[in-house]
Amino acid sequence: MLTGENPSPAHTRAMTTYLNTITDHGMNASTFTARVITSTRSDLISAIVGAIGALKGPLHGGAPGPVLQMLQNIQSPENAEPYLRAQLENGERLMGFGHAIYKVRDPRANALYDALEALFAKNSDRDFYTFAQHVEQTAITLLEEFKPGRRLQTNVEFYTALLLHSLGLHPDLFTPTFAIGRAVGWIAHSLEQRTLDQIIRPGSVYTGHKNGQWIPLEDRHTN
Repeated sequence: MLTGENPSPAHTRAMTTYLNTITDHGMNASTFTARVITSTRSDLISAIVGAIGALKGPLHGGAPGPVLQMLQNIQSPENAEPYLRAQLENGERLMGFGHAIYKVRDPRANALYDALEALFAKNSDRDFYTFAQHVEQTAITLLEEFKPGRRLQTNVEFYTALLLHSLGLHPDLFTPTFAIGRAVGWIAHSLEQRTLDQIIRPGSVYTGHKNGQWIPLEDRHTN
């Protein structure tokens, strides 16, 4: 639909692998959002719209775009180390690395890696792919230097960016494509939550200032 041409079997396999890989991934931010909305007895469409809002964030489904931008900014293998080092020295996060759950290489990244290997087996131009692998290894080395013991490894977003870019998708379509695959999981979670028919209401503990005194407005002063 995007190109007007039938995709090759390798392209079809790569896209199918991606969509299957990201269908569901536990109680992530967008799935949790969908379940919270459903738990109020709101409708399914509202739950999915809310999940999309959570997925849009750059720390969730919005990460593949910045990964590709990072690679394009680096441009060449010799620029990888100084560029990534400067990012870390400035306190910036390297998109495509680290995960809230995994302290090893994201297993979904392995699945996408295999799909890319099959895709590039039919493609003589591996330059960008080889360059990205160099950036990946450089980033892991520097992350261990700057954040020792954190075990910040490659996550699914890094290879998502490579795969979707290799399939010819514009970065603006990366997050919507993620949403297409994840919508299956959102719907399944929402339907399950509906059968529970119990509102999700986490508790919270106040940790701020205590034993304060009320001060009349006329006696309050601001700097």
